[in-house]
Amino acid sequence: MKKYIIYILILIAGLVLGYVIFNNNETEEAHEHQEAETEQMWTCSMHPQIMQPEPGDCPICGMDLIPAESGSQGLAANELSMTDNAMKLANIQTTVVGTGNGIDGKITLSGKIELNDDLNAAMPAHFDGRIEKLYVNTVGDRVSMGQPIASVYSPELVAAQQELITAAKLKNSQPGLYNAVRNKFRNWEISNEVLDEVERTGNVKSSFPIYSHVNGTVTQIMVEEGSHIVDGMPILKVSNLNSVWAVFDAYESQISNLDEGQTLNISVNAVPNENFKGKISFIDPILNSESRTVEVRVVINNKDNKLKPGMFAQAEVETSQVTNMETLEVPRSAVMWTGERSLVYVKTNPNEPVFEMREVTLGNSSGETYQVLSGLESGEEIVTNGTFTVDAAAQLQGKRSMMNNPENQKKQAMNMEMELPEDFQKKFVKTLDGYFELKDALVNSNAAQAMDAAKVSLKAMPEADLQGMAGAHLKKVKEMLEAISSNQNLENQRAHFVILSENMIAITANIDSIGNTIYIQHCPMANSNKGADWLSLSSEVRNPYYGDAMLTCGEVTAQID
Repeated sequence: MKKYIIYILILIAGLVLGYVIFNNNETEEAHEHQEAETEQMWTCSMHPQIMQPEPGDCPICGMDLIPAESGSQGLAANELSMTDNAMKLANIQTTVVGTGNGIDGKITLSGKIELNDDLNAAMPAHFDGRIEKLYVNTVGDRVSMGQPIASVYSPELVAAQQELITAAKLKNSQPGLYNAVRNKFRNWEISNEVLDEVERTGNVKSSFPIYSHVNGTVTQIMVEEGSHIVDGMPILKVSNLNSVWAVFDAYESQISNLDEGQTLNISVNAVPNENFKGKISFIDPILNSESRTVEVRVVINNKDNKLKPGMFAQAEVETSQVTNMETLEVPRSAVMWTGERSLVYVKTNPNEPVFEMREVTLGNSSGETYQVLSGLESGEEIVTNGTFTVDAAAQLQGKRSMMNNPENQKKQAMNMEMELPEDFQKKFVKTLDGYFELKDALVNSNAAQAMDAAKVSLKAMPEADLQGMAGAHLKKVKEMLEAISSNQNLENQRAHFVILSENMIAITANIDSIGNTIYIQHCPMANSNKGADWLSLSSEVRNPYYGDAMLTCGEVTAQID
Protein backbone atom coordinates (compact mmCIF):
# COMPACT_ATOMS: atom_id res chain seq x y z
CA MET A 1 0.00 0.00 0.00
CA LYS A 2 2.80 2.36 0.91
CA LYS A 3 4.46 1.57 -2.41
CA TYR A 4 1.38 2.77 -4.34
CA ILE A 5 1.18 5.93 -2.27
CA ILE A 6 4.84 6.69 -3.05
CA TYR A 7 4.20 6.13 -6.79
CA ILE A 8 1.19 8.41 -6.71
CA LEU A 9 3.15 11.16 -4.91
CA ILE A 10 6.00 10.89 -7.44
CA LEU A 11 3.50 11.13 -10.32
CA ILE A 12 1.84 14.21 -8.82
CA ALA A 13 5.25 15.85 -8.21
CA GLY A 14 6.22 15.17 -11.84
CA LEU A 15 3.01 16.67 -13.15
CA VAL A 16 3.45 19.79 -11.01
CA LEU A 17 7.09 20.20 -12.04
CA GLY A 18 6.24 19.72 -15.73
CA TYR A 19 3.46 22.28 -15.51
CA VAL A 20 5.79 24.85 -13.95
CA ILE A 21 8.54 24.30 -16.54
CA PHE A 22 6.36 24.31 -19.66
CA ASN A 23 4.14 27.11 -18.42
CA ASN A 24 7.23 29.29 -17.92
CA ASN A 25 8.39 28.51 -21.46
CA GLU A 26 4.99 29.43 -22.87
CA THR A 27 4.99 32.64 -20.83
CA GLU A 28 8.44 33.57 -22.11
CA GLU A 29 7.41 32.82 -25.72
CA ALA A 30 4.23 34.85 -25.29
CA HIS A 31 6.25 37.66 -23.76
CA GLU A 32 8.73 37.57 -26.62
CA HIS A 33 5.89 37.51 -29.13
CA GLN A 34 4.22 40.42 -27.37
CA GLU A 35 7.51 42.37 -27.40
CA ALA A 36 7.85 41.72 -31.13
CA GLU A 37 4.33 43.01 -31.69
CA THR A 38 5.04 46.02 -29.50
CA GLU A 39 8.13 46.90 -31.51
CA GLN A 40 6.28 46.59 -34.84
CA MET A 41 5.62 49.95 -36.50
CA TRP A 42 2.92 50.64 -39.08
CA THR A 43 3.13 52.95 -42.09
CA CYS A 44 1.16 54.05 -45.15
CA SER A 45 2.18 52.82 -48.60
CA MET A 46 1.36 56.27 -50.03
CA HIS A 47 2.74 58.37 -47.18
CA PRO A 48 5.84 56.62 -45.80
CA GLN A 49 6.49 59.53 -43.40
CA ILE A 50 3.55 58.22 -41.34
CA MET A 51 4.82 55.91 -38.59
CA GLN A 52 2.48 54.60 -35.88
CA PRO A 53 2.97 51.92 -33.20
CA GLU A 54 -0.34 50.20 -33.99
CA PRO A 55 -2.46 49.38 -37.07
CA GLY A 56 -5.18 51.74 -38.24
CA ASP A 57 -5.93 54.28 -40.99
CA CYS A 58 -3.48 56.76 -42.50
CA PRO A 59 -4.27 60.20 -41.02
CA ILE A 60 -3.58 61.79 -44.43
CA CYS A 61 -5.40 59.60 -46.96
CA GLY A 62 -7.31 57.19 -44.74
CA MET A 63 -5.86 54.04 -46.32
CA ASP A 64 -5.15 51.01 -44.14
CA LEU A 65 -1.68 51.07 -42.60
CA ILE A 66 0.71 48.25 -43.40
CA PRO A 67 3.60 46.83 -41.30
CA ALA A 68 6.74 48.93 -41.74
CA GLU A 69 9.85 47.08 -42.74
CA SER A 70 12.32 47.41 -39.93
CA GLY A 71 15.27 45.99 -41.87
CA SER A 72 17.61 43.20 -41.06
CA GLN A 73 19.21 45.18 -38.25
CA GLY A 74 15.98 45.84 -36.42
CA LEU A 75 15.97 49.57 -37.23
CA ALA A 76 12.92 51.77 -37.47
CA ALA A 77 11.92 52.96 -40.94
CA ASN A 78 13.62 56.35 -40.55
CA GLU A 79 16.74 55.13 -38.75
CA LEU A 80 20.09 54.42 -40.35
CA SER A 81 23.17 52.68 -39.02
CA MET A 82 26.87 53.14 -39.76
CA THR A 83 29.78 50.87 -39.05
CA ASP A 84 32.34 51.75 -36.41
CA ASN A 85 34.98 51.89 -39.13
CA ALA A 86 32.94 54.42 -41.16
CA MET A 87 32.43 56.51 -38.02
CA LYS A 88 36.18 56.66 -37.43
CA LEU A 89 37.09 57.41 -41.04
CA ALA A 90 34.58 60.28 -41.22
CA ASN A 91 35.55 61.53 -37.74
CA ILE A 92 31.89 61.62 -36.72
CA GLN A 93 31.46 63.12 -33.27
CA THR A 94 28.39 63.50 -31.10
CA THR A 95 27.38 65.76 -28.22
CA VAL A 96 24.62 65.54 -25.63
CA VAL A 97 22.20 68.45 -25.96
CA GLY A 98 22.27 70.74 -22.97
CA THR A 99 20.99 74.09 -21.80
CA GLY A 100 22.79 77.41 -21.88
CA ASN A 101 22.31 80.80 -20.32
CA GLY A 102 20.65 82.23 -23.38
CA ILE A 103 21.86 85.12 -25.50
CA ASP A 104 25.05 86.90 -24.50
CA GLY A 105 23.98 90.29 -25.86
CA LYS A 106 24.60 89.43 -29.52
CA ILE A 107 22.81 87.57 -32.26
CA THR A 108 24.24 86.45 -35.59
CA LEU A 109 22.50 86.72 -38.95
CA SER A 110 23.48 84.69 -42.02
CA GLY A 111 23.05 85.81 -45.60
CA LYS A 112 24.69 86.57 -48.94
CA ILE A 113 26.16 89.49 -50.86
CA GLU A 114 23.87 90.57 -53.70
CA LEU A 115 23.74 93.23 -56.39
CA ASN A 116 22.43 96.62 -55.32
CA ASP A 117 19.28 96.82 -57.45
CA ASP A 118 19.10 100.57 -56.89
CA LEU A 119 22.33 100.93 -58.91
CA ASN A 120 21.38 98.59 -61.76
CA ALA A 121 20.83 100.04 -65.21
CA ALA A 122 19.74 98.75 -68.62
CA MET A 123 21.36 99.89 -71.87
CA PRO A 124 18.40 100.14 -74.25
CA ALA A 125 18.23 100.60 -78.01
CA HIS A 126 16.66 103.89 -79.10
CA PHE A 127 15.62 102.79 -82.57
CA ASP A 128 14.69 99.65 -84.49
CA GLY A 129 17.43 97.75 -86.26
CA ARG A 130 19.89 94.85 -86.32
CA ILE A 131 23.01 94.38 -84.17
CA GLU A 132 25.99 94.59 -86.52
CA LYS A 133 28.70 94.57 -83.85
CA LEU A 134 28.84 94.03 -80.10
CA TYR A 135 31.76 95.75 -78.41
CA VAL A 136 31.02 94.11 -75.03
CA ASN A 137 30.97 90.33 -75.18
CA THR A 138 31.60 89.07 -71.64
CA VAL A 139 29.64 89.32 -68.41
CA GLY A 140 31.88 91.02 -65.87
CA ASP A 141 33.40 93.51 -68.33
CA ARG A 142 33.52 97.08 -67.08
CA VAL A 143 31.98 99.86 -69.17
CA SER A 144 32.37 103.62 -68.83
CA MET A 145 29.98 106.42 -69.60
CA GLY A 146 30.18 107.34 -73.30
CA GLN A 147 31.79 104.03 -74.30
CA PRO A 148 30.26 102.45 -77.44
CA ILE A 149 28.66 99.11 -76.60
CA ALA A 150 27.12 98.15 -79.97
CA SER A 151 26.79 99.17 -83.59
CA VAL A 152 23.31 98.91 -85.12
CA TYR A 153 22.08 98.95 -88.73
CA SER A 154 18.71 100.66 -89.02
CA PRO A 155 16.79 101.05 -92.31
CA GLU A 156 14.72 103.73 -90.59
CA LEU A 157 17.82 105.82 -89.88
CA VAL A 158 19.15 105.31 -93.40
CA ALA A 159 15.94 106.77 -94.83
CA ALA A 160 15.98 109.59 -92.28
CA GLN A 161 19.56 110.56 -93.27
CA GLN A 162 18.58 110.79 -96.93
CA GLU A 163 15.72 113.03 -95.86
CA LEU A 164 18.16 115.15 -93.83
CA ILE A 165 20.56 115.58 -96.77
CA THR A 166 17.67 116.79 -98.94
CA ALA A 167 16.33 119.13 -96.21
CA ALA A 168 19.84 120.57 -95.64
CA LYS A 169 19.94 121.76 -99.23
CA LEU A 170 16.66 123.61 -98.63
CA LYS A 171 17.34 124.92 -95.12
CA ASN A 172 17.65 128.54 -96.28
CA SER A 173 14.32 128.50 -98.08
CA GLN A 174 12.54 126.06 -95.76
CA PRO A 175 14.18 126.28 -92.32
CA GLY A 176 11.09 124.81 -90.59
CA LEU A 177 11.32 121.61 -92.60
CA TYR A 178 15.05 121.36 -91.94
CA ASN A 179 14.63 121.80 -88.17
CA ALA A 180 11.78 119.25 -88.02
CA VAL A 181 13.88 116.63 -89.81
CA ARG A 182 16.86 117.34 -87.57
CA ASN A 183 14.76 117.14 -84.41
CA LYS A 184 13.67 113.58 -85.26
CA PHE A 185 17.20 112.40 -84.64
CA ARG A 186 17.09 113.71 -81.07
CA ASN A 187 14.50 111.07 -80.18
CA TRP A 188 16.96 108.46 -81.41
CA GLU A 189 19.76 110.09 -79.38
CA ILE A 190 21.96 110.70 -82.43
CA SER A 191 24.54 113.40 -81.64
CA ASN A 192 24.74 116.71 -83.54
CA GLU A 193 28.33 115.92 -84.54
CA VAL A 194 27.19 112.84 -86.45
CA LEU A 195 24.41 114.82 -88.19
CA ASP A 196 26.81 117.62 -89.12
CA GLU A 197 29.13 115.06 -90.72
CA VAL A 198 26.27 113.57 -92.74
CA GLU A 199 25.25 117.04 -93.99
CA ARG A 200 28.82 118.03 -94.84
CA THR A 201 29.79 114.88 -96.71
CA GLY A 202 26.39 113.94 -98.11
CA ASN A 203 27.17 110.30 -97.28
CA VAL A 204 24.63 108.11 -95.50
CA LYS A 205 25.91 106.08 -92.54
CA SER A 206 24.82 102.45 -92.69
CA SER A 207 25.14 101.84 -88.93
CA PHE A 208 25.06 103.87 -85.74
CA PRO A 209 26.75 103.27 -82.38
CA ILE A 210 24.90 102.92 -79.07
CA TYR A 211 26.77 104.39 -76.10
CA SER A 212 26.78 103.50 -72.41
CA HIS A 213 25.17 106.17 -70.26
CA VAL A 214 26.58 104.90 -66.93
CA ASN A 215 29.73 103.46 -65.38
CA GLY A 216 29.53 99.89 -64.10
CA THR A 217 30.03 96.15 -64.56
CA VAL A 218 28.10 94.13 -67.14
CA THR A 219 25.84 91.63 -65.37
CA GLN A 220 23.81 90.39 -68.33
CA ILE A 221 24.06 90.51 -72.14
CA MET A 222 20.58 90.43 -73.67
CA VAL A 223 21.39 90.19 -77.41
CA GLU A 224 23.84 88.65 -79.86
CA GLU A 225 25.39 89.93 -83.06
CA GLY A 226 22.77 89.67 -85.78
CA SER A 227 19.85 90.02 -83.33
CA HIS A 228 16.98 92.29 -84.33
CA ILE A 229 16.08 94.94 -81.78
CA VAL A 230 13.27 97.44 -81.31
CA ASP A 231 13.15 100.83 -79.66
CA GLY A 232 13.46 100.47 -75.87
CA MET A 233 14.72 96.87 -75.94
CA PRO A 234 17.60 96.34 -73.44
CA ILE A 235 20.94 95.33 -74.91
CA LEU A 236 22.98 95.06 -71.71
CA LYS A 237 22.36 95.21 -67.99
CA VAL A 238 24.98 96.98 -65.90
CA SER A 239 25.44 97.25 -62.14
CA ASN A 240 27.60 99.64 -60.16
CA LEU A 241 29.47 97.36 -57.74
CA ASN A 242 30.85 100.28 -55.73
CA SER A 243 27.89 99.56 -53.47
CA VAL A 244 26.36 96.13 -52.79
CA TRP A 245 23.63 94.63 -50.63
CA ALA A 246 24.10 92.10 -47.86
CA VAL A 247 20.77 90.26 -47.61
CA PHE A 248 20.12 88.33 -44.39
CA ASP A 249 17.33 86.08 -43.11
CA ALA A 250 16.18 87.04 -39.62
CA TYR A 251 13.97 84.74 -37.54
CA GLU A 252 10.81 86.25 -36.10
CA SER A 253 12.32 86.08 -32.61
CA GLN A 254 15.16 88.34 -33.82
CA ILE A 255 13.09 91.06 -35.51
CA SER A 256 12.66 93.11 -32.32
CA ASN A 257 16.43 93.69 -32.28
CA LEU A 258 16.53 95.17 -35.80
CA ASP A 259 15.62 98.65 -37.06
CA GLU A 260 16.06 100.47 -40.35
CA GLY A 261 19.13 102.72 -40.21
CA GLN A 262 20.84 100.45 -37.67
CA THR A 263 24.56 99.83 -38.31
CA LEU A 264 25.72 96.21 -38.46
CA ASN A 265 29.20 94.69 -38.31
CA ILE A 266 29.54 92.30 -41.23
CA SER A 267 32.12 89.61 -41.93
CA VAL A 268 32.60 87.67 -45.17
CA ASN A 269 34.24 84.25 -45.28
CA ALA A 270 36.02 85.06 -48.55
CA VAL A 271 37.61 88.20 -47.07
CA PRO A 272 39.03 87.03 -43.71
CA ASN A 273 40.34 89.35 -41.01
CA GLU A 274 38.34 92.28 -42.35
CA ASN A 275 35.06 93.70 -41.08
CA PHE A 276 32.58 95.75 -43.07
CA LYS A 277 29.95 98.13 -41.79
CA GLY A 278 26.60 98.87 -43.31
CA LYS A 279 23.19 100.26 -42.42
CA ILE A 280 19.92 98.40 -42.63
CA SER A 281 18.03 99.95 -45.55
CA PHE A 282 15.03 97.63 -45.63
CA ILE A 283 13.24 95.08 -43.44
CA ASP A 284 10.64 93.03 -45.29
CA PRO A 285 7.20 93.77 -43.80
CA ILE A 286 5.96 90.27 -44.69
CA LEU A 287 7.12 87.16 -42.81
CA ASN A 288 7.91 84.07 -44.87
CA SER A 289 5.40 81.60 -43.44
CA GLU A 290 7.48 78.55 -44.39
CA SER A 291 10.92 79.54 -43.11
CA ARG A 292 9.53 81.91 -40.41
CA THR A 293 12.06 84.56 -41.45
CA VAL A 294 12.06 88.09 -42.86
CA GLU A 295 14.55 89.57 -45.32
CA VAL A 296 16.89 92.20 -43.92
CA ARG A 297 18.83 94.28 -46.43
CA VAL A 298 22.06 96.15 -45.61
CA VAL A 299 23.88 98.58 -47.92
CA ILE A 300 27.70 98.19 -47.91
CA ASN A 301 30.32 100.46 -49.47
CA ASN A 302 32.39 98.37 -51.91
CA LYS A 303 34.70 100.87 -53.60
CA ASP A 304 37.62 98.43 -53.31
CA ASN A 305 35.51 95.74 -55.09
CA LYS A 306 36.44 93.13 -52.48
CA LEU A 307 32.85 91.95 -52.12
CA LYS A 308 31.43 89.83 -54.93
CA PRO A 309 27.74 88.99 -55.36
CA GLY A 310 27.10 85.45 -54.13
CA MET A 311 29.60 85.51 -51.25
CA PHE A 312 28.33 84.30 -47.87
CA ALA A 313 28.17 86.89 -45.11
CA GLN A 314 27.42 87.09 -41.40
CA ALA A 315 26.34 90.05 -39.32
CA GLU A 316 26.51 90.56 -35.57
CA VAL A 317 23.73 92.51 -33.92
CA GLU A 318 23.82 93.91 -30.41
CA THR A 319 20.62 92.89 -28.62
CA SER A 320 18.71 95.34 -26.50
CA GLN A 321 18.45 92.88 -23.60
CA VAL A 322 20.53 90.05 -22.24
CA THR A 323 18.48 87.12 -20.99
CA ASN A 324 19.68 84.74 -18.29
CA MET A 325 16.85 82.26 -18.88
CA GLU A 326 18.13 78.75 -19.59
CA THR A 327 17.53 77.66 -23.15
CA LEU A 328 18.32 74.57 -25.20
CA GLU A 329 21.44 75.15 -27.32
CA VAL A 330 23.29 73.19 -30.02
CA PRO A 331 26.59 73.86 -31.82
CA ARG A 332 26.35 75.52 -35.23
CA SER A 333 28.21 72.57 -36.77
CA ALA A 334 25.32 70.27 -35.86
CA VAL A 335 22.74 72.11 -37.97
CA MET A 336 22.13 71.60 -41.68
CA TRP A 337 20.08 74.38 -43.27
CA THR A 338 18.27 73.76 -46.58
CA GLY A 339 16.97 77.32 -46.95
CA GLU A 340 13.61 76.32 -45.49
CA ARG A 341 14.36 73.62 -42.93
CA SER A 342 16.89 73.29 -40.12
CA LEU A 343 17.95 69.67 -39.58
CA VAL A 344 20.05 67.71 -37.11
CA TYR A 345 20.91 64.03 -36.74
CA VAL A 346 19.99 62.42 -33.42
CA LYS A 347 21.75 59.31 -32.13
CA THR A 348 18.80 57.14 -31.14
CA ASN A 349 20.78 54.28 -29.62
CA PRO A 350 23.36 55.32 -27.01
CA ASN A 351 25.36 52.13 -27.49
CA GLU A 352 25.21 51.76 -31.28
CA PRO A 353 25.91 54.13 -34.24
CA VAL A 354 22.22 54.47 -35.14
CA PHE A 355 20.91 57.89 -36.22
CA GLU A 356 17.69 59.60 -37.22
CA MET A 357 17.16 62.94 -38.97
CA ARG A 358 15.17 65.48 -36.95
CA GLU A 359 13.75 68.83 -38.06
CA VAL A 360 14.22 71.60 -35.49
CA THR A 361 13.08 75.19 -35.07
CA LEU A 362 15.92 77.56 -34.30
CA GLY A 363 15.89 80.83 -32.40
CA ASN A 364 18.71 83.31 -32.01
CA SER A 365 22.35 82.39 -32.56
CA SER A 366 25.09 83.36 -30.18
CA GLY A 367 28.70 82.85 -31.18
CA GLU A 368 29.01 79.18 -32.14
CA THR A 369 25.63 78.00 -30.86
CA TYR A 370 21.97 78.13 -31.87
CA GLN A 371 18.96 78.28 -29.61
CA VAL A 372 16.55 75.40 -30.26
CA LEU A 373 12.90 76.33 -29.84
CA SER A 374 11.46 72.91 -30.71
CA GLY A 375 12.41 69.51 -32.09
CA LEU A 376 14.93 68.38 -29.45
CA GLU A 377 14.92 67.45 -25.79
CA SER A 378 17.62 68.10 -23.25
CA GLY A 379 19.81 65.02 -22.88
CA GLU A 380 19.42 63.78 -26.46
CA GLU A 381 22.66 63.03 -28.33
CA ILE A 382 23.25 64.72 -31.71
CA VAL A 383 25.95 64.64 -34.39
CA THR A 384 28.18 67.72 -34.15
CA ASN A 385 30.98 66.77 -36.56
CA GLY A 386 30.52 64.89 -39.84
CA THR A 387 26.82 65.77 -40.13
CA PHE A 388 26.87 65.84 -43.92
CA THR A 389 28.59 62.45 -44.01
CA VAL A 390 25.74 60.97 -41.97
CA ASP A 391 23.25 62.65 -44.29
CA ALA A 392 24.98 61.15 -47.33
CA ALA A 393 24.73 57.71 -45.71
CA ALA A 394 21.01 58.31 -45.13
CA GLN A 395 20.50 59.12 -48.81
CA LEU A 396 22.36 55.98 -49.90
CA GLN A 397 20.20 53.86 -47.58
CA GLY A 398 16.99 55.47 -48.85
CA LYS A 399 16.21 57.12 -45.50
CA ARG A 400 14.94 60.61 -44.73
CA SER A 401 17.66 63.12 -45.52
CA MET A 402 18.32 66.77 -46.23
CA MET A 403 17.43 66.29 -49.91
CA ASN A 404 14.28 64.33 -49.07
CA ASN A 405 11.66 66.68 -47.66
CA PRO A 406 8.83 64.62 -46.13
CA GLU A 407 6.42 67.47 -46.86
CA ASN A 408 6.94 66.82 -50.57
CA GLN A 409 6.03 63.16 -50.25
CA LYS A 410 2.40 64.10 -50.05
CA LYS A 411 2.63 65.93 -53.38
CA GLN A 412 4.55 63.04 -54.86
CA ALA A 413 1.82 60.67 -53.76
CA MET A 414 -0.77 62.86 -55.46
CA ASN A 415 1.21 62.64 -58.69
CA MET A 416 1.55 58.86 -58.51
CA GLU A 417 0.47 57.43 -61.86
CA MET A 418 -2.42 54.96 -61.92
CA GLU A 419 -3.91 53.19 -64.89
CA LEU A 420 -7.63 53.95 -65.02
CA PRO A 421 -9.95 52.42 -67.65
CA GLU A 422 -11.35 54.96 -70.11
CA ASP A 423 -14.94 54.03 -69.27
CA PHE A 424 -14.27 54.52 -65.55
CA GLN A 425 -12.68 57.92 -66.20
CA LYS A 426 -15.76 59.17 -68.06
CA LYS A 427 -18.09 58.05 -65.30
CA PHE A 428 -15.86 59.38 -62.52
CA VAL A 429 -15.72 62.88 -64.06
CA LYS A 430 -19.52 63.05 -63.76
CA THR A 431 -19.29 62.42 -60.01
CA LEU A 432 -17.19 65.56 -59.49
CA ASP A 433 -20.33 67.73 -59.61
CA GLY A 434 -21.61 65.93 -56.54
CA TYR A 435 -18.27 66.40 -54.79
CA PHE A 436 -18.33 70.16 -55.47
CA GLU A 437 -21.92 70.37 -54.16
CA LEU A 438 -20.73 68.59 -51.01
CA LYS A 439 -17.81 71.00 -50.68
CA ASP A 440 -20.12 74.02 -51.07
CA ALA A 441 -22.49 72.62 -48.45
CA LEU A 442 -19.61 72.38 -45.97
CA VAL A 443 -18.51 75.92 -46.88
CA ASN A 444 -22.04 77.03 -45.97
CA SER A 445 -21.93 74.88 -42.79
CA ASN A 446 -25.12 73.11 -43.90
CA ALA A 447 -24.97 69.53 -42.62
CA ALA A 448 -28.30 68.50 -44.20
CA GLN A 449 -27.21 69.62 -47.67
CA ALA A 450 -23.86 67.89 -47.15
CA MET A 451 -25.68 64.60 -46.41
CA ASP A 452 -27.81 64.93 -49.54
CA ALA A 453 -24.83 65.81 -51.74
CA ALA A 454 -22.85 62.86 -50.38
CA LYS A 455 -25.74 60.50 -51.17
CA VAL A 456 -25.98 61.81 -54.75
CA SER A 457 -22.24 61.52 -55.26
CA LEU A 458 -22.14 58.01 -53.77
CA LYS A 459 -24.96 56.87 -56.04
CA ALA A 460 -23.16 58.26 -59.10
CA MET A 461 -19.81 56.73 -58.16
CA PRO A 462 -18.98 54.09 -60.79
CA GLU A 463 -18.65 50.43 -59.97
CA ALA A 464 -15.32 49.19 -61.24
CA ASP A 465 -12.95 46.35 -60.49
CA LEU A 466 -9.85 48.52 -60.04
CA GLN A 467 -6.68 46.90 -58.84
CA GLY A 468 -3.89 48.08 -56.54
CA MET A 469 -3.68 51.71 -55.54
CA ALA A 470 -6.58 52.82 -57.73
CA GLY A 471 -8.90 50.26 -56.16
CA ALA A 472 -7.85 51.30 -52.65
CA HIS A 473 -8.55 54.98 -53.43
CA LEU A 474 -11.98 54.22 -54.89
CA LYS A 475 -12.88 52.04 -51.93
CA LYS A 476 -11.92 54.79 -49.49
CA VAL A 477 -13.88 57.39 -51.47
CA LYS A 478 -17.04 55.30 -51.18
CA GLU A 479 -16.46 54.70 -47.46
CA MET A 480 -16.12 58.41 -46.77
CA LEU A 481 -19.17 59.34 -48.85
CA GLU A 482 -21.15 56.67 -47.00
CA ALA A 483 -20.00 58.08 -43.64
CA ILE A 484 -20.90 61.68 -44.56
CA SER A 485 -24.30 60.70 -45.98
CA SER A 486 -25.28 58.95 -42.75
CA ASN A 487 -24.07 61.53 -40.21
CA GLN A 488 -25.68 64.86 -39.34
CA ASN A 489 -22.76 66.12 -37.24
CA LEU A 490 -21.04 68.88 -39.23
CA GLU A 491 -17.61 68.46 -37.64
CA ASN A 492 -17.76 64.71 -38.21
CA GLN A 493 -18.63 65.34 -41.86
CA ARG A 494 -15.67 67.68 -42.21
CA ALA A 495 -13.33 65.12 -40.65
CA HIS A 496 -14.41 62.53 -43.23
CA PHE A 497 -14.16 65.16 -45.99
CA VAL A 498 -10.41 65.44 -45.27
CA ILE A 499 -9.86 61.78 -46.19
CA LEU A 500 -12.39 61.92 -49.02
CA SER A 501 -10.58 64.86 -50.63
CA GLU A 502 -7.15 63.21 -50.42
CA ASN A 503 -8.43 60.18 -52.31
CA MET A 504 -10.48 62.23 -54.78
CA ILE A 505 -7.37 64.28 -55.59
CA ALA A 506 -5.31 61.14 -56.19
CA ILE A 507 -7.87 59.76 -58.67
CA THR A 508 -8.67 63.10 -60.35
CA ALA A 509 -4.98 63.77 -60.98
CA ASN A 510 -4.90 60.62 -63.14
CA ILE A 511 -7.92 61.47 -65.30
CA ASP A 512 -6.81 62.13 -68.90
CA SER A 513 -9.46 64.70 -69.75
CA ILE A 514 -11.46 66.61 -67.14
CA GLY A 515 -12.81 69.45 -69.28
CA ASN A 516 -12.28 72.20 -66.70
CA THR A 517 -9.37 73.49 -64.69
CA ILE A 518 -9.63 72.14 -61.15
CA TYR A 519 -7.67 73.77 -58.34
CA ILE A 520 -6.13 71.93 -55.40
CA GLN A 521 -6.43 74.16 -52.34
CA HIS A 522 -4.87 73.76 -48.91
CA CYS A 523 -5.65 75.04 -45.43
CA PRO A 524 -2.69 74.64 -43.01
CA MET A 525 -4.90 74.97 -39.92
CA ALA A 526 -7.47 72.30 -40.77
CA ASN A 527 -7.28 68.74 -39.48
CA SER A 528 -5.92 69.78 -36.07
CA ASN A 529 -3.23 71.99 -37.63
CA LYS A 530 -1.96 69.10 -39.75
CA GLY A 531 -3.34 70.75 -42.89
CA ALA A 532 -5.96 69.49 -45.33
CA ASP A 533 -6.67 69.79 -49.07
CA TRP A 534 -9.74 69.96 -51.24
CA LEU A 535 -10.74 70.39 -54.89
CA SER A 536 -12.36 73.54 -56.25
CA LEU A 537 -13.57 74.81 -59.63
CA SER A 538 -12.51 78.34 -58.66
CA SER A 539 -9.11 79.70 -57.71
CA GLU A 540 -10.87 81.81 -55.08
CA VAL A 541 -10.53 80.12 -51.69
CA ARG A 542 -13.73 79.13 -49.88
CA ASN A 543 -12.77 76.93 -46.94
CA PRO A 544 -15.01 73.86 -46.37
CA TYR A 545 -13.36 73.02 -43.04
CA TYR A 546 -14.22 76.27 -41.23
CA GLY A 547 -16.97 77.96 -43.26
CA ASP A 548 -17.65 81.56 -42.26
CA ALA A 549 -15.29 81.29 -39.28
CA MET A 550 -12.26 81.36 -41.62
CA LEU A 551 -13.81 81.48 -45.07
CA THR A 552 -10.71 82.53 -47.00
CA CYS A 553 -8.09 80.62 -45.01
CA GLY A 554 -5.98 78.67 -47.48
CA GLU A 555 -4.21 78.89 -50.81
CA VAL A 556 -4.03 77.25 -54.22
CA THR A 557 -1.17 74.72 -54.22
CA ALA A 558 -1.67 73.10 -57.63
CA GLN A 559 -4.08 72.76 -60.49
CA ILE A 560 -5.33 69.90 -62.63
CA ASP A 561 -6.08 70.65 -66.28
